[in-house]
Amino acid sequence: MNILTLDARSAPETATDAAPWWKGAVVYQIYPRSFADSNNDGVGDLAGITAHLDHVASLGVDAVWLSPFFTSPMKDFGYDVSDYCDVDPIFGDLADFDRLVEKAHALGLKVIIDQVWSHTSDEHPWFVESRASKTNPKADWFVWHDAKPDGSPPSNWQSVFGGPAWTWDARRRQYYMHNFLAEQPQLNGHNPDVQDALLAAGRFWLDRGVDGFRLDAINFSMHEPSLRDNPPLPDNVGRRTRPFDFQDKLYNQSHPDIIPFLKRVRRMMDAYPGDRFTVAEVGGEHADREMAEFTANGDRLNSAYGFLYLYADRLSGDVVRQGGLMWPGAEGEGWPSWTFSNHDAPRAVSRWAFGRDPKQLADVLLLLLISLRGNAIVYQGEELGLPQGEVPFERLQDPEAIANWPETLGRDGARTPMPWTTGVQAGFSTVEPWLPVDARHPPMSVEAQEAEPASTLAHARRLLKLRRAHPALRSGDMEILEGPGEVLAFRRTAPGERLLVVFNLGHSPEAWTAPDGARLIEAVNMDGAQDGVLPPLAGLLFSDGA
Repeated sequence: MNILTLDARSAPETATDAAPWWKGAVVYQIYPRSFADSNNDGVGDLAGITAHLDHVASLGVDAVWLSPFFTSPMKDFGYDVSDYCDVDPIFGDLADFDRLVEKAHALGLKVIIDQVWSHTSDEHPWFVESRASKTNPKADWFVWHDAKPDGSPPSNWQSVFGGPAWTWDARRRQYYMHNFLAEQPQLNGHNPDVQDALLAAGRFWLDRGVDGFRLDAINFSMHEPSLRDNPPLPDNVGRRTRPFDFQDKLYNQSHPDIIPFLKRVRRMMDAYPGDRFTVAEVGGEHADREMAEFTANGDRLNSAYGFLYLYADRLSGDVVRQGGLMWPGAEGEGWPSWTFSNHDAPRAVSRWAFGRDPKQLADVLLLLLISLRGNAIVYQGEELGLPQGEVPFERLQDPEAIANWPETLGRDGARTPMPWTTGVQAGFSTVEPWLPVDARHPPMSVEAQEAEPASTLAHARRLLKLRRAHPALRSGDMEILEGPGEVLAFRRTAPGERLLVVFNLGHSPEAWTAPDGARLIEAVNMDGAQDGVLPPLAGLLFSDGA
């Protein structure tokens, strides 16, 4: 068969089944500081997001996920919350948020927001009260402990951003725990009053029309109360740039009591109409097990994602197969979510190119992402094929990047402003933004790609329409198939539909022939290809019978 001839038959415009809206959804992640600046102060805001929701809806996604916009001193750019139930003035106010939700819903978009429930800001009133004495009503709302007899911290636990996970506080004459910055004290998630307060904050946003939560670093939310020291990791485990990387994090996080709390979260979500959605961020050496535990049995969270792709040095068939093994579809299993890029990891186009054409890579990655079993999370700019932004040292904002320079993943380059136009500051703002606009980005802007039929933007819209049209892609089963060399092949199946997806993720052509009877639905990077040859970075989607 001529594999460049697309099948003229098409599936229905929208798949129809009884599954909840979130099962197989495509979620578009927005990092508010960097999406659109409506008041020209150099920082993105809620009104800027609202003004550009038409673009998001035009992609064909199901929902938007907003990174934190809550009141915060911004030591970790919103992940240090000082008021869970208000909007930081830099982003607008509650009325701006309500307008955003109203427009999103009018466009058919669900709204998912971050909930940062493992820690607060040290400026949160809860912590201000907690640190005032050992006997106040919130004394046990955070993790406090006496020093060892020699004055050293209570355990050997290390923080993600470098240095001990303990800081001495002269007010209480005790150490307080922080898995991240010292300005992000650890909540005592074991305390029922803390849980009640967090759930009350969740209900505040659900009452305003929010459709779901992404739970930030939820496996950090409870520690082992005995404060046992973490053991060292074997020497051959991972790259080490921080003291945190040397330990097996068995006791500073991931306590079994997290699961009963997640059941409380689920009961809260289920009390609201409309299939409210929860997805957990779960990182670390034990993420596979924890994601399964946090989403099991239908009484916990709906979904979870980890860092399999976000921190992968290279993309290969083996990595994709590993992801399939993590979520085999067993009885009682939760539902996976996948993302290749986000605000915490360098953009995939830069991580995985290795000298190959970045547009070809961006296009095939979009086909792979929408073909995987699970929810697909698309980070802002991924629909444009943006490479990692270049940020000079003197413009760095990320505390982790500054502390660990130059041996760091660095998050600023993934957070540079979204390019809307080819004009001043890429249409993000009229003033110098909080992070610089990379000179490569304006020519790749939404404006520049709108008029180009072969653009990555046009490609993204076409693929997301395909995802909606094919139940097998949206929520079907997945079976990894044997393939020669670097060829990755898998089958997606749903009642009445069977699809075959094939990729060459390598650097050299591979011999591969489509099976008899397969009808081509989509081809990526196949221009000029010979029959029986799969070029590097090629991707094919076939209807393989029913």
